[in-house]
Amino acid sequence: MHGLSLERNPIEILETGRSISDIIDGKIRQLYSGSEEPFCVVNLDNILERHRQWISLLPRVKPFYAVKCNNTTAVLKMLSTLDTGFDCASKAEIELALSLGVKPDDIIYAHTTKPLSHIRYACAHRVNLMTFDNEEELLKISLVHPQAKLVIRIAVDDSKSMVRLSPKFGARLPTVRQLLGRARELNLEVVGVSFHVGSGCTRSSAFRQAIEDARRVFDVASLLGFQMRLLDIGGGFSKIGDFQEKFEEFSEVINGSLDEFFPPVSGLEVIAEPGRYYVESAFTLAVNVIAKRVVVEDGAIKCTGSTHLMMMYYINDGVYGSMSCIIFDPAHCKLEPYPHRAVKKSEPRYRSVIWGPTCDSIDKITESYWIPELYVGDWLLIDNMGAYTVSVTTDFNGFEKAHIYTVVTAETWLALNLSRAYDTKSFKPNLESREGSFSFPLSPKPLLIVRHVIVGVFSVLL
Repeated sequence: MHGLSLERNPIEILETGRSISDIIDGKIRQLYSGSEEPFCVVNLDNILERHRQWISLLPRVKPFYAVKCNNTTAVLKMLSTLDTGFDCASKAEIELALSLGVKPDDIIYAHTTKPLSHIRYACAHRVNLMTFDNEEELLKISLVHPQAKLVIRIAVDDSKSMVRLSPKFGARLPTVRQLLGRARELNLEVVGVSFHVGSGCTRSSAFRQAIEDARRVFDVASLLGFQMRLLDIGGGFSKIGDFQEKFEEFSEVINGSLDEFFPPVSGLEVIAEPGRYYVESAFTLAVNVIAKRVVVEDGAIKCTGSTHLMMMYYINDGVYGSMSCIIFDPAHCKLEPYPHRAVKKSEPRYRSVIWGPTCDSIDKITESYWIPELYVGDWLLIDNMGAYTVSVTTDFNGFEKAHIYTVVTAETWLALNLSRAYDTKSFKPNLESREGSFSFPLSPKPLLIVRHVIVGVFSVLL
């Protein structure tokens, strides 16, 4: 979680006619000189496009980006310039957001079971909006942050989701009145309701039912004297594969349900906590084949050219690195590595197993995966690697974590007037101009200016 600098994380500005593929090609050529470290290329234009789609399809819902999904500094800075809020789940995430110039009022501390010291930190830094779902949490908050603006999280039906959260979080509806009554006794201010239908939700009706349940909680809270003014509809949104059409369907249902149960004249503030939606397709991972075995069907080792062979490849990233989603994130799209080199149609495909680099046999990326033959030193690319990947990597066995390179097109750079927000006197063009990119330094101070610039020019992009 380090700030960007010219030396380590330059933003690379693409000239017209150049693409992300050109950047990847250039990085791989550089790494042939002796390094084999995996790397990710981040496309900030992709994040901008997702944001445009969000405000078009869900105009009443302000996104509070879930920092846990991907805490890459360049991503957070881009989202900050787009004036999103931030969903933080710990002291460290709050600290990171604040360090980038995010206002305390643009943060929701969206964790219902918080360490006491973290609540103190939020209080000291004027982060007031936070969630709860039990009486013990209310007692902790009353002790160290009595001025907090509280949001009661309710459990909703998430049975049609790939990742269910209600078994762990959320107050059951029959307990809401008693819990709100306890908040009143403690002289705490409850201002809203939150829910989460789970990640990889497959039924739009889950959102309608959850919004209707929230309406019931609003009514109970109003009877107890609370001035309710906020609804948080959670996260778990995706726009990859089958979920591309589902997101549009969900948006229609959400908009209709909001109009039915919380009409615009109510003045209600509606927020959400999208994470994977913003970053899932913005990251491409490049990995290197560091070892190879050729195995015959009965399992014996063989070095001949028989077409009845199974290939085993070992790459320099795996489930302990950027690909823990294979084990821990059922909502993540299927990983489909493909060769960076050009592949001829005539090349035979071999049944292949791809392993990660560690000593653990659980570190397996694919099984029975049909691809052309690869060789040690070849590179594979994996798309859609932005969600719950780089933010949950480890250094198990001492293997390198993927380096991150950030790219934005010159068109976006100019359309957003970003050049006015940075110290252009100090930037140096990327010396490898044949790659069609230029590097600009980022510093926290100019980003405060970007935030205001974007508000004025963003409507031009819509």
